[in-house]
Amino acid sequence: MLGLEEIVNARKVMEGRIHRTPLISSMNLGKQTNTQLYFKPEVFQKTGSFKVRGALNKLNSLTPEERKRGVITVSSGNHAQGIAYSASQLGMKAVVVMPDTTDSAKVNATKGYGAEVVLTDQDLFQVCAEIQKKRNLTMVHPFDDPYIIAGQGTIGLEIVEELPDVDVVFVQIGGGGLIAGVATAMKSKKPKVKIIGVEPTGSPSMYESLKQKKIVRLDKVNTIADGLASEFTGELNLALTQKYVDDVVLVSDDELINGIGLLLEWCKVLTEPSGVASFAALYFKKAKIPAGAKTVCILSGGNISRKRLVDLLLKEKPVR
Repeated sequence: MLGLEEIVNARKVMEGRIHRTPLISSMNLGKQTNTQLYFKPEVFQKTGSFKVRGALNKLNSLTPEERKRGVITVSSGNHAQGIAYSASQLGMKAVVVMPDTTDSAKVNATKGYGAEVVLTDQDLFQVCAEIQKKRNLTMVHPFDDPYIIAGQGTIGLEIVEELPDVDVVFVQIGGGGLIAGVATAMKSKKPKVKIIGVEPTGSPSMYESLKQKKIVRLDKVNTIADGLASEFTGELNLALTQKYVDDVVLVSDDELINGIGLLLEWCKVLTEPSGVASFAALYFKKAKIPAGAKTVCILSGGNISRKRLVDLLLKEKPVR
């Protein structure tokens, strides 16, 4: 099992290489949610999402031979950019297999950081395995990897250090690397903090796995939150979530769209659907938390094209 020591070591690896994103408060949205509300805006992180943390920690752990061969991974976009950026910083080549439906902003950014992008409508992991074998590349799993999880966990360290009396933290779940790392870090430093995971209703892989107490692979996923559209979680991710996370709740696509609009209106912060899931769960009262609780919502990413943003906001309708 991963522990606090590995997360502390991960922070040493990325020191001076990434941003330490600040906690920002919102008085108006705090009043609307009856909380003392703070956001951890990883939308301002290098590459526009938290994923660079885990990617940098993982690539730094590779042997010289593995680095020489180059790496390959699968991603719907944000992990792709994290790997591409980190590989460029370490002088490595990177190949990323992405769905052919990926937002153009994420594809273009990944290429811009120097990675080779392979778009496909087939199973990502299968295509990745074929290319890896053919080209002898080093596989980097997007979420079920202790170095990836430890890197994401550095967010938890920063939250506790900046807000020692935090009561509740909302964390989105895709493959589960973010919540596994954040929960491990925060519960190790502050055992009484409440950690609430958030998934889309159309991609509840962790929610179902917790219910059945085993890895559940979904037959299909259907959500606008492409960064959270994972058919399954990982073994280590599930184990850490079972150990440290207090609850996992679900939000609808309509609630995600409303969340994007609310953050733009009240905080002038742009998120993608995946990035706003934490706040949507708070705003639409998916979990019971004490009145006035010091609450942090992680805004995990903001990589969205202007066209897709407009398309989503035009679909916005009131949610009660």
